[in-house]
Amino acid sequence: MTKHKFFIDYSKEEAWLRGMAVKGWLFTARTSFGYRFAQAQPSEQNYRIDYRAFKSRTDFTDYITLFADSGWQHVAGSKNSGAQYFVQAAPDADEDIFSDSASRAGRYRRSSEVWLSLLMCYSVLFTGVASTGAIEIAHIFNFKALYYTPGLWQMSGFSFWRAFLFETPFALGRGFSWLLLLIMIGVFLFMAIKTMLAAKAENHATNNRT
Repeated sequence: MTKHKFFIDYSKEEAWLRGMAVKGWLFTARTSFGYRFAQAQPSEQNYRIDYRAFKSRTDFTDYITLFADSGWQHVAGSKNSGAQYFVQAAPDADEDIFSDSASRAGRYRRSSEVWLSLLMCYSVLFTGVASTGAIEIAHIFNFKALYYTPGLWQMSGFSFWRAFLFETPFALGRGFSWLLLLIMIGVFLFMAIKTMLAAKAENHATNNRT
């Protein structure tokens, strides 16, 4: 079974995976847009999520081995995926994979750095597109200018609709593809801010517990 959900808060994600195990669904893999589960006997499973990417396969293997030696089995994640999922495999293993508040909050910090990098890349790309004059705000108010079919607006009936519908995807691409860049910039900015705030909240909550 595959379920599609999106989380920013790792603690809520861990709790959700634990709840799925209680219902008899064990987390087995992370897909591009969701989570894959295998049906099993209901059980209590303790999941933890870290966020790390690795430059080499050796470093990634050493990382997984370190946790395995501590009683935590790697369930999902790859060398470049960022999010790494672990389940407690040994009953005598520590209940957490993080030793202190700094390491726990560090996963949010590393995640925010990725979102900030994407934000910078797309901002530079948008600036480059804007500098070429490809962005025409006026097209929002003069939509007809995006259609290049000769005599389109003088046509009528079937001839008009056939030409109009055929060219519309191209017209949207010519006039509003830059909006996609703006939307992506907004998404990356939102995610960067949310993960940075989550890191601060994690530190604050841990400090209050101690």
